[in-house]
Amino acid sequence: MRIEKFEMERMQNLYESEVEFNLSVSGVMPLSPRDLLDGKDEVEQFLSADLFYSESTGSGLLRERIAGLYPGCLPENVTVTNGTSEANYVTLWTLLEADQRLACMLPNYLQAWGIGRAYAAGVDPFHLVLREESGQLRWALDLDELERAVTRQTRVIFVNTPNNPTGAILNRAEMDAVVAAARRVNAWLVVDEVYRGAELEGDISPSFWGMYEKVVVTCGMSKAFALPGLRLGWVVAPVKLIEEVWVRHDYLTLTPGLLSDRLATLALEPTRHAAIRARIRTILQNNLPHFEAWIEPIRDVVRYVRPQAGAIAYFGYHGSIPSALLAERLHRAGSVLVVPGEYFGLERGFRIGYGMNTEKMKAGLARLQQMMANL
Repeated sequence: MRIEKFEMERMQNLYESEVEFNLSVSGVMPLSPRDLLDGKDEVEQFLSADLFYSESTGSGLLRERIAGLYPGCLPENVTVTNGTSEANYVTLWTLLEADQRLACMLPNYLQAWGIGRAYAAGVDPFHLVLREESGQLRWALDLDELERAVTRQTRVIFVNTPNNPTGAILNRAEMDAVVAAARRVNAWLVVDEVYRGAELEGDISPSFWGMYEKVVVTCGMSKAFALPGLRLGWVVAPVKLIEEVWVRHDYLTLTPGLLSDRLATLALEPTRHAAIRARIRTILQNNLPHFEAWIEPIRDVVRYVRPQAGAIAYFGYHGSIPSALLAERLHRAGSVLVVPGEYFGLERGFRIGYGMNTEKMKAGLARLQQMMANL
């Protein structure tokens, strides 16, 4: 079996620590253990923990608190992984067969795309496309393409909402259409909801959990909890599938880290969770206007739609230079790192992270503007 190089992850790993301005980040300024530990007793208890193996599916309290994020979910429907990436990997490894196909929504974080091309007979894309609705542009699901992509050979439909890189959230009609397509061919529906909980406005966006008996939700602490260094994620699925995922997890990392399990449990305590969400929303609402002030003078040469969730914004540009080549020139000549649209299944465009320190972001955008003008 051959698996393709994950271009986006390789690029970030190679260059994000060497550039002056890293605009490729996809989350908000991270929290520290100190932010989660309340009082001397809790600090001492944490520091005194014996570093033994943790429970392989996650501690009971952690799974209970994760289950509480999804209506009707029980701890038995949850298994804990090392990040959302591992949650996606073990789920797709469990479900995909060599003679069946994966239908994959684009644009997307292309992990599922690469796994599908390695483990399944092939991958069939369906897209979010820019459409004008009620006088405004939005990223809308192409329902006709969805119908064509989902066939009797489709074993899994993979969706990401809120979406990376656009920050778009599927509306209820689009969610219903995805469920109907899965039900039509009896396919599994795997939904990466890692940005759920990082909405800029309103309530938390609805989950696919409970909409269909063959739904799997993957998520984690990296984006909507500002705790990427914990490397803690989870799979929410029917109990029988959780057992199958567990079998494969035993061949990989075995268990989540003990300290990550304990810190995630603290972060998911309802009062702390509410405070984390409020902090994230404050950062997003503070920083996005600065990004939009930067992009306003070039609105006539870019395609930009305001994100609904996450610390990421995407804009397309008019020009002949492919985005991966332009991104390489930007980081080599200008010491500024952005993620090219090609790494999400798009063409000429960039994803920009705006969840960082405000002044650092503004300085990075100024450098980006200068370099793009030169190039």
